Amino acid sequence: MQFDSPNNSTTSILETSNLKIRNSVLRNTYLMLALTMIPTVAGSIVGANTNFSFLAQSPIMGSLLMLALMIGLMFAVTATRNSIWGIVLLLSFTFVAGWWLGPLLQYALQFNNGTQLIGLAATGTGVIFFTLAGIATVTRKDFGFMRNFLFAGLILVILAAVANLFLAIPAMSLAISAAAVLVFSGFILFDVSRIVNGGETNYVMATLSIYISIYNLFISLLQLLLAFLGERD
Repeated sequence: MQFDSPNNSTTSILETSNLKIRNSVLRNTYLMLALTMIPTVAGSIVGANTNFSFLAQSPIMGSLLMLALMIGLMFAVTATRNSIWGIVLLLSFTFVAGWWLGPLLQYALQFNNGTQLIGLAATGTGVIFFTLAGIATVTRKDFGFMRNFLFAGLILVILAAVANLFLAIPAMSLAISAAAVLVFSGFILFDVSRIVNGGETNYVMATLSIYISIYNLFISLLQLLLAFLGERD
């Protein structure tokens, strides 16, 4: 008869405990992501019916102010991530994010096939998310090696987007959207991998990170679809 040593037994218990924690964080993150879709959709409906005429007068200032508001909410979520207020602020953030989709949705609905393209962008976003999340979950591979590449890509995308607020070059806008699809797809793989491998143990922060990637992925896909498949009268 073979007996496990106390050290092996302790290690096995710790591994089992860590696995339960990781699975719990992953499960709660997916549940929170599903919940965030409610205020996002509600916000987008409000946004689609909001008069954004102030953007026509000062599009750069309006965009920068909205960016500042969303960054402020992100910091607020981070500061309260261990309390119920973290969840409340996260849901508030997703409502504001949905509302800010208003101008893009209004623009998309001007196309004859705008509704179909919005649905196609949402479907594409879902397919990419579930595929990459499935890969990270099933393989349990650590994609931490992508960190520096992804953050460098994110900085370049942000700088290019800010520059294009002033330059307004259509081709540059398409290039930024294509790059954003790659970068935020990579972030989904990276963030889910962090949860699976124990790098992120707070489901509020995990949800925030993945939500931002999904949100920007949807925007980028929709912009590309409108540019290449949009049908006008």
